Amino acid sequence: MFSGIDEVDWASMEHAYGPADDVPELLRGLASADPAEREAALDGMYGAVHHQGDVYACTLACIPFLFELVVDPGVQDRGGVVELLTSIGGFDLDEDDEAEIDEDEIEGAANYAMAAAAVTAGAGVFFELIADEDPGVRLAAPLALATLHRHPVRVLALLRERLPVEPDEEVRLALVEAAGRVALRHRPLAERVGKWLGLLAERADSPGLRLAALAQLARCWPDGLPGDVVPVVSGLLREMRSMPEESGDRGDGAEHAPPGGIAAQEGDEPEPGPDPAPDAEPMDPEPVPSAETGRGEQVVTPTLVGQLRSLSAQESTGRGAPWAADLLRTLHVGLDDRVGDRTALLADQLRSPDRRQRIDAVRMSGGLIRAWRGPYEELVALVGEQLSDPEPRLGEAASHVLEELFGLAAPAADALAARLAADPGSWVKTWASGPPGLCSTVKALARLGDARAVPALAAALELPQVAHDVGFAVGHLGAAARPLAGALRRRLAEVELDEGAYDRASPLLAGLTALRAGEAAPEVLRVLRGAPEYRGEWLRTAALRALGAFGPAAREAVPELRALVRHPGTASATEAAEALWAVSGDADAVLPVLIEGLQSDQVHDRRAAAVALGTLGPRAAVVAPRLRGLLAHEEPWLRVDAAIALWEVSGRTRETVAALLSAWEQNRHVRVRVAECLTRMGPVPEGSAAAHVLRSELVSVRRHNAMDGGYGSHDIHEDEKLLALCRQALRGTGKGSTS
Repeated sequence: MFSGIDEVDWASMEHAYGPADDVPELLRGLASADPAEREAALDGMYGAVHHQGDVYACTLACIPFLFELVVDPGVQDRGGVVELLTSIGGFDLDEDDEAEIDEDEIEGAANYAMAAAAVTAGAGVFFELIADEDPGVRLAAPLALATLHRHPVRVLALLRERLPVEPDEEVRLALVEAAGRVALRHRPLAERVGKWLGLLAERADSPGLRLAALAQLARCWPDGLPGDVVPVVSGLLREMRSMPEESGDRGDGAEHAPPGGIAAQEGDEPEPGPDPAPDAEPMDPEPVPSAETGRGEQVVTPTLVGQLRSLSAQESTGRGAPWAADLLRTLHVGLDDRVGDRTALLADQLRSPDRRQRIDAVRMSGGLIRAWRGPYEELVALVGEQLSDPEPRLGEAASHVLEELFGLAAPAADALAARLAADPGSWVKTWASGPPGLCSTVKALARLGDARAVPALAAALELPQVAHDVGFAVGHLGAAARPLAGALRRRLAEVELDEGAYDRASPLLAGLTALRAGEAAPEVLRVLRGAPEYRGEWLRTAALRALGAFGPAAREAVPELRALVRHPGTASATEAAEALWAVSGDADAVLPVLIEGLQSDQVHDRRAAAVALGTLGPRAAVVAPRLRGLLAHEEPWLRVDAAIALWEVSGRTRETVAALLSAWEQNRHVRVRVAECLTRMGPVPEGSAAAHVLRSELVSVRRHNAMDGGYGSHDIHEDEKLLALCRQALRGTGKGSTS
C-alpha cells in the first residue's frame, strides 16, 4: 500500500497550517490498527489537508492513496475515508460560480475542478463497496455514488437492487437518501425517482424506511407527497416509538433481511444523457478544523472528529431510531414553505412522549419561525409547555427558542414566568471569561414587556458585576421597569472610570436611556466628563445618547454639550449636537456641526448627521440640496437616511418615496427603516408603487431577513415589526402627511 508516497514532494506543497510534509504520516495513520490513531489522522485530514472544504495541491496528491485505502478490506473505518473522498470530490462549480471567480481565486477553483475530476474518475470503486462486509462502508458508499458517479441511471439501478437485500436499517436509509440526491442533482430523473419513492412510502416494511422515502419525496418531488402527509408522518412516528429499542438492526447477514425494499422494475429506467447542473445544496457537513499548537503538531486527544462522534452518541443515547431526527429535519426542509403542514407536524412532535423527539421539535420550531411567517400561537404554547419538563436540555432548548420570539412568545408568557419563579438561582449566568448575562428565560419574558421579569433584573443589578444585557432588557420592558431607575443610577455612580469603564457603564447607560430617566443626568455627566482614553469614544457616545433621551430634564448638561459641539468633524460632535438639540432646542448652535458632519469621509458619520438633521425638521430646510445630492450615493443605508431627512426637513414626498423604494429593492435589510418613514408620512395612496411594495411584503410567507446558513438574534422581531409597519402604513394610522 502507498506505493510511491515517498516520491511525492510533499514539502513543496502546503495545507491550511503550512508545509504538507506531515501528510504521509496522516495517510498512514488512516490505515493504522489503532482506533485512536485512525481518528487522529482523519481529524488531521479534515483540519489541515481539507480544511473547511478547501482543496490544496496536497489534497489532490492524496486522492490516489485515499482510493487505495477504501478498497483494502484490511483497513478499518474505511467509511470515514469514503466520506472524505466524497467531500473532496463533491464540489461543483456552476456557470454562475465560474463567472464570479477573480484572479486570486483561479488556482483554488482549478484545484476544486481537478479534485472533482480525479475522484469522479475513480468513483466506479464505490459500486463494489455498496455490498462491502463493513456496514460503515456500505453506509457511506451510496451517497458517494450519488454525488460523484457520472452515470446516475446506473447508480439508481444499483440503489434499487440493493435495497431489498440490505440487512442494516441505517444503510437502507442511506440508499433512499442517495436516490433523493441523484434526483436533486439530475432533475430529469426527479419524477421517475419520485414515483419509486412514493411506492416505497406506501409499501416498505419498516416505518423508518417509509419516513425516509417521504423525506426524500419532499426534497426532490414534492408533488408526490400524500395530501395527508402530516397524519401519515405522525402515524409513522407512533409506530417507530412502539418498536423495540434495537428494532433498527436488521441482523448481520443479507439472508435474514425481510423484503422491505421495492425492487427496480425491468425496463423502467430512462436512457443515460448528459448530466444537468447539480443542485446548490451542500453535499456534506462542513469539515471541522482541528486544534493546532504549531505547524505539524496536531492536538491528538481529544480530536474534534471524536468529539463530534461523542456528541452524536450522547444525542442518540436511548433512542430506538436515532436517525429519526435527521429524517424529520430533511422532511421539514423539503416541505419548505408549506408552513401549515410543518406547524401541524411539529405540534404533533411536541406532544410526543419521547423527550428527545420533543427536543428536536423545539429546535426545529425555532428554525421554522425564524425563516417563515405564519400563525404560531399553538406551536409557541407547546414549546412553552416544555419549560417545566424535568429534562434540563428540553427546558433550555425551549427557553432559547422563546428568547428569539419577542412578542410572538406571548402564548408562553405564563410558562416563562413560572420557570423564572421556580429557579431564582438561574436568573444570571456567569462564565469562565467575560461578563455575566441574563438567562434566556429572563430575556424572553422581558422582551414580551412582562413586568414579571423585573425582580430578576433588580436582582441582577445587585450583583458585584452587572449582567451585560440588563440595559437591553430594561428597554423592552419600558414603563414596567421604571422602578429600576434608582438602582441603575446608583450603580452608574459607583463605576470606576478606568479602562474597564465602558463594559461596566454601558448596560447601565442603556437602561437609563430606555427609561428616559432625566434624574440621572448628574451621574451621566460624570461619566461623560471622566471617560478614559480606552474605549472613551464609545463611552461618551453612550452618555450623549442618554442625555439626548432625557431631553429638557438634562438641562444642566447644556454647557458641556456646547463645549463638545465646538469641535466639529468628530463623531462626538455629531452626537453632542443631536443631544444639545434634544435638551435645549437650539437649532442655530447645532446646524453648522451637522452640516459639516454631512460632508465627512466616513459613511457612518454622514448617516449620523443626516439622522440628526431630520430631527430638526423645517429648522434644517437649508440642507435640503445637500441631502438631495446624497440620494444617488452608492451606500443604500446612507441614501435611506438622507431621503428620510429630506422629507423631514422639506416635506418633499415624491423624491423621498422614489429613493426609499429603490433602496427597498436593493437591500432587504433597510425595509424596516423605510416602512417607518412611509408610516409617518400618512396613508399610502391606493394603487401607488409604495402600496404595491407594502402589499407584496405582506403576502410573502418568507421572512424578509431570512438567511440560509445563518441568522441574527433579532431577526424575528425585526420582521414582525416590518409587517406591523406595512399594515399601519396602508391603513394610514401613522403621523404626518403626504403633502
